[in-house]
Amino acid sequence: METSLYMALTRAQKATQLHELQECFSRSSSIIFAHYIGLTVKEITALRRRLREAGAHMRVAKKTLLRIAAKNASLPEIPEEDLTGPVACIFSREDPISGAHIAFAFGKDHSEVSLIGGIFDGKLLSKEQALVFAKMPGKQQLLAIFATMLRSPLQQFAAICSSPLGGFVRALAALSKQKSPTPLPNS
Repeated sequence: METSLYMALTRAQKATQLHELQECFSRSSSIIFAHYIGLTVKEITALRRRLREAGAHMRVAKKTLLRIAAKNASLPEIPEEDLTGPVACIFSREDPISGAHIAFAFGKDHSEVSLIGGIFDGKLLSKEQALVFAKMPGKQQLLAIFATMLRSPLQQFAAICSSPLGGFVRALAALSKQKSPTPLPNS
């Protein structure tokens, strides 16, 4: 009898994995589906580390379990044809875009990683929508843009106020020197 490298999961292991996946689906602000086959163990470890640093994580499970877990978490049903080949789920908790950003950026250097869809705001994302989602600015980028937008008018206002006032003060100083009182003649 030939032994397989991949052992079939027992019913108890499937139940445990299903429960864990359902919690991941329930607690995530977004889920991205990606292909990853062809990456080395070192590359997968690097991807997982980057995701963890950004507040996201990656799980690989049987597609049937993924579909059941999403349904049990009250998310839209994932059609079988949307999950072709081996699929990794990237779960983002705090910043919904963080996992998609990391996977997309990682895919630029590693062609084996490609986004194939996802779930955000209770809606399924197509491959194209997942790519657009991954290219959107993240929470930190948006906060930085917002802070710059708030600061810019204040800086302009301060420059406008200081410029005329400074000129006005200099003009008054020059005028006071010109009109300094002349000494009275001795009587």
